[in-house]
Formats: sequence, structure tokens, C-alpha cells
Amino acid sequence: MSRLPGLDLLRAIAIVWVMFFHAQGAGLGAPWSPLSQFGWMGVDLFFALSGYLIGWQVLRPLSQGRRLDFRDFYLRRALRVLPAFWTVLALYLLWPAFRERPGLESGWQFFTFTLNLLIDYEHNKAFSHAWSLCVEEHFYLLFPLLAIALTRRPALWKGAAAVAALVLAGIALRAWVWNGLDDNANHWVERIYYPTWMRLDGLLFGVTLAAVRAYRPQWWEAMMRRSGWLALAGVLAVAAAIALSQQRLGFVASVFGFPVVSLGMALLVAAGASERRWTGRLRVPGAGWLAAASFSLYLSHKGAFALMAGAWGESLETRPLLAFFAYAGAALAAGAILHYAVERPFLRWRERLIQRRAPAPAGADAAAA
Repeated sequence: MSRLPGLDLLRAIAIVWVMFFHAQGAGLGAPWSPLSQFGWMGVDLFFALSGYLIGWQVLRPLSQGRRLDFRDFYLRRALRVLPAFWTVLALYLLWPAFRERPGLESGWQFFTFTLNLLIDYEHNKAFSHAWSLCVEEHFYLLFPLLAIALTRRPALWKGAAAVAALVLAGIALRAWVWNGLDDNANHWVERIYYPTWMRLDGLLFGVTLAAVRAYRPQWWEAMMRRSGWLALAGVLAVAAAIALSQQRLGFVASVFGFPVVSLGMALLVAAGASERRWTGRLRVPGAGWLAAASFSLYLSHKGAFALMAGAWGESLETRPLLAFFAYAGAALAAGAILHYAVERPFLRWRERLIQRRAPAPAGADAAAA
């Protein structure tokens, strides 16, 4: 299955940006802070990509009057996520040196994907970046059912009303919760940043792109012909989100920052999805590999940082350039091992299982979903 270089480039940017963000407290130091300060936005880019790709996988058959194969869908999701996730979780549970922070939540929260709803972030920060996997799993569980309900008698007003309602509900809910918060930043993470119902914007805008492609193909083609303008609009929206998020824990960033950055990321995804324009065909050396290994890199990079800090952290504190290459090398090595030893074998097995039952879904980049 072919991949689009434009979407691969976005995945590569997302994972590198996230790793820079998490490296702030792992030894890279002040010289890299301008690049890493807003690296949390890389997760919103992943959400927009996931919303578009999974949305297309679900909505394409429904738009053609076919039934969604739930067994196929959930088998794909399980074999895509669980092997690598469970491998890294085992490392966190059994190897304390792999933990970037001492405290770790109980294993059942990870196995049930409830970490982002129940975490005690003040005391248990280790493997806390699994919160985004929880959001994704909740999306995988609920979106197909919602999509079927909304597409039984498809209408433009239904989709538009659902998008508007969810965006406005998220804004209102974050405003209400923020007004009840104290000054403890850990509580902000637990109640604003991590819960699924607070972080639907990126997935929602990604699904909106998929819905336009599935149900309004003429609109989609017009968008693809103007992908350069979409890319420019996306960059401007992300820049606006950065401006809004200077005080990350403040009211404006907490309430309005997430939908603005998600809109910008979705516009970039739309630009990257253009198969005939430069935005979708731009190839950057190394981006394809980073994109393919991005899930493994995301899961393992903080553990790799922890191992590096435990072994050579003190000696690297005064050498920021050497620290950069040391931590980056450790993260890339850990991600590569997980990708080649666990993720890729299960992905190949997944494709063999799916091919025995039915042809793989059409559409560029579907194999990466």
C-alpha cells in the first residue's frame, strides 16, 4: 500500500516535536527550549492525522452503502497498537530504570486505557504520555458507532451540527473546569489536558476532512487543487495557536488554544493529503522512516531518555550539544528496536490476516492507519 510523502512528513514533524518537548526535562537544557516549548502540539498533529485516516477507513464504505466490517476494523486497531504498547508497558512495570519518573500508576489503568481519566499526575508521571493512546482507543471504540448513527440518513446539516456542537461543548467544558481549578499545575494536566472529552478537537477536525472526502468528493477535489493555500492557512492557524498559548495553563490557552491548533493541524493534513500537488509529494530524507517508526518512537523515547540520564546524565549536563546527540541517539535506537522487533512483525501478520478475509481498503496511506 502506497504512502503519501506529505503525510509522512507531518508524522515525522509530529514525533520529533514531541520528543523535543519531552526532552526539556531530560538533559537538553535551555539552548533547545525555543524549539521544544510548544512540542506538545505534535500530539494534536497526531490526533488530526488519526482522525482523518481512521475517519476515511470508517466513512468510505458507509458512503458507498456498504456495511462496516467491525471485526476487520478492531483487528487492525488491536494489532497496530497493542503489541508495541504492551511491550513498553512491560518494561515500565518490570524495569524501574526505564521510568523517567519514579511514580507509576497501576498496570490496570494502562490495560483498560483509563490512565488519562484517573491518573494522579502529581505522584505518578512515569509513562504518562500513554494518555494520548487512551484518547485514541476511546475514539476507536466510539467513533464507528457514532458514524453509523449519523450516516443512516446522511445530511450535511447533521455533520455540521455535530462538529459545531462538539467544538462548542469542548470550549464551554474547559472554561467551566478551568474556573474551578487551583494553582496546582498537576491538576490542570489531570482535568484539562488529559481527559478524552477535553481533547476531541484534533480527532474531530480530522474526521471532518474524511467526511468531506467521502460525502463531498467535489469539495475534496477543489481543496486538493488548492493545497498550497491550505498549507499556508494551516501554518497561520498554528502560529495563532502558539500566540494564544504563551501562557499554556492560562484561560485563553486552555479554552481556545486546543481548537485553534487542531484546526491548523487539520489544514496541514489536508494539504499533505493532496496526491498531485507538491504539498503531498514533498519528500524529505529520513521523514519516511521517522513516520513509519513514529508509534514506536513515541512509546519508547522517554524510557530511552531515562536510561541515558541514569547512565551519563551528570556528565552531559554541561555539554548541551553532546547531550542532544546522546539523547536523540538513545531515543532513535530504542524506537528502532521496538519498531523492527515488535511493531513491524505484527503489522505484517495483520496484513496477512486481513488479506485472507478481504482486500485491504483502498486509499493512499491507509496502511499506516
